[in-house]
Amino acid sequence: MNIVNKRWTGLIVHQLLSGAQRFCTIEAAIPISGRLLSERLKDMETEGIVNRGVYPETPVRIEYSLTEKGLALEPVIRAIEEWSVKWVEPDERER
Repeated sequence: MNIVNKRWTGLIVHQLLSGAQRFCTIEAAIPISGRLLSERLKDMETEGIVNRGVYPETPVRIEYSLTEKGLALEPVIRAIEEWSVKWVEPDERER
């Protein structure tokens, strides 16, 4: 619960539910600083929720994806998403 409870973690998991993504793609989709995103991704990798794939290309390509443990969070994230659509006012969702 400590890792999932941290701010932005749920949105990062939600973003990665659509598949592996590069850092810049995640950063563009979520209003979070690069430093904080990097910190959260490292925490999630340590907890076994996110996999960091390094591809030896020029330039080096790094992609983040959910592990089996991370994918198991999908029902929880989808339930929160459904709740917010029903109960959170549209102007509050944009904050």
